[in-house]
Amino acid sequence: MARFDRDRFAKCRALMESGATAGERAAGAAAAARIAAAAGLSLAEALRLTGGGPAREAPRGPPREPPPRRPRPWETPPLRTDPIGLDEILAQKARTEAHRKRKAARAAAARRADLVAEAAERAALREAQEARDRAWAEARGKTV
Repeated sequence: MARFDRDRFAKCRALMESGATAGERAAGAAAAARIAAAAGLSLAEALRLTGGGPAREAPRGPPREPPPRRPRPWETPPLRTDPIGLDEILAQKARTEAHRKRKAARAAAARRADLVAEAAERAALREAQEARDRAWAEARGKTV
């Protein structure tokens, strides 16, 4: 017969009695039963041995109210009561188009700047390679 581990049993009993969900309470009861069985005791004997009667249901507070329900799209009132006129639609379209053009211009400027930087880097690499080629040719006794 194995030694009865009171600390582990107390933790499992606490989970069994005051677990947040039914699954946690069931897992706690199963673990407590395994610990008791390993010591050669039944769950009821182990409960009496640790100073408590049979497991009781932990007291629960009053049931919580469900959160308020969000209205569905067809239940919400429209954002505007007056219809949008043609002139307003055209103004919105013009603003959107101007925004897109500004955004495209910024992207094009950024691309041009990247291309200029890349061309400068390639030119520096070509010059360095040409210098290495001249040095190699001079070392071989040939002129380029």
